[in-house]
Amino acid sequence: MTQKFLVLHLTDPTGSDLPREEDKRMLERWAEEGEKTGALGPGAPVAGRDSAKSVVVRDGRTIVTDGPFPEFKEWFAGYDLLEAETIDEAAAYMATHPSAVLGRILILPTVRLPWEE
Repeated sequence: MTQKFLVLHLTDPTGSDLPREEDKRMLERWAEEGEKTGALGPGAPVAGRDSAKSVVVRDGRTIVTDGPFPEFKEWFAGYDLLEAETIDEAAAYMATHPSAVLGRILILPTVRLPWEE
């Protein structure tokens, strides 16, 4: 039985040191493997941190703040949804993604809300 995982790609906000063709080659090979095995679900890169907003509600008041956010040392460059038997299997697959070379990848198992069980 497979499990779903949310994958967050964290990179240096100043860009990539990986040559563009190498980055593209790695990404295409990674996507092809994920599509072939059925592990790869929806995903996308995201806009830079200057386009981001933070939303909080405090004392009934909504506060929207424009980015960039100084507490970020890395940027969330994108996300993917994966299906794998285990988190270790998901990690092995994600090790072939350019973000693993350029930054860091966080893999989070999805869970059901208590009222969904």
